[in-house]
Amino acid sequence: MKLLNSIFFFLLLGNSVIGQVAGALMAKEFSKEIALYRAKEFVIHEILGESNDIVQFQIDPLASATSGELTSLVYHCDSKNKEGLVLGFFGTYWNDAGVSFQGYKFKNLPKEQALLLLAKIDQAIEEHYKWLSNDSDNNNIYFQFEDLTILIYDNAGSTIRIFWNKFDATWNGSAFDRTKKRFEKKLH
Repeated sequence: MKLLNSIFFFLLLGNSVIGQVAGALMAKEFSKEIALYRAKEFVIHEILGESNDIVQFQIDPLASATSGELTSLVYHCDSKNKEGLVLGFFGTYWNDAGVSFQGYKFKNLPKEQALLLLAKIDQAIEEHYKWLSNDSDNNNIYFQFEDLTILIYDNAGSTIRIFWNKFDATWNGSAFDRTKKRFEKKLH
């Protein structure tokens, strides 16, 4: 019986360790480092374009939402006269066969559009603060910005959800504030 209990204990311990490792690996998939790695290709191909010349550019991750579903990055390229904000959306999806996979996509907001979006979110929270905090998580506001739908509600602080291209990403207030502050600081 003692041998059976020992085997059972080690099986449970093994499953617990494996579960913790899998969780850690899953969280890493949505990290700022992974977003930065994947966003570099996006900035080159979708924003800066092809070039036979050597092109210098900067890209820097600003903040990642605690959910891991959204990472903001700033880019700047003097020679192409381009700078702006990239929103990296990440999520887990299932295909028709039931196999899960990770999806990601990037949304480019050139400098002026990015500043407008950040200001509009700030203004919406400020102007509707009383309404939002009056009945937390039940009172909501939303607006469209280009092809983004922005939903804001109070859940122990402002919570911002962004719906875009089948992605549903939560941007908590502190990650939004870090993005705004760091983006404005990095502008040239």
